[in-house]
Amino acid sequence: MQMVYNSDNYVVVQFDLPEGEAQHGGEPLSRGGFEIVDKFARKEIFIEGAMAEAFKDEVTALIETSPSEEEMDDYIERYTSLMQHPVILH
Repeated sequence: MQMVYNSDNYVVVQFDLPEGEAQHGGEPLSRGGFEIVDKFARKEIFIEGAMAEAFKDEVTALIETSPSEEEMDDYIERYTSLMQHPVILH
């Protein structure tokens, strides 16, 4: 687990789970993804698979432009409509 972004509005955490022994087509399976939390709406989403890969690629391209916090937040805001899970603190 690694925090990759934290602003007043959002936090993004990357999860890399170790490769398992299960194999598909001769390749070890690995899982991971990103948890995106909207701090004000108190909702979150966990993305994995193709959506996580697209997120990673788009964020990498955005970072190359040296974005402001507002530009990063604007990008992450695209995912807020998908957030259905309330953030619950234990």
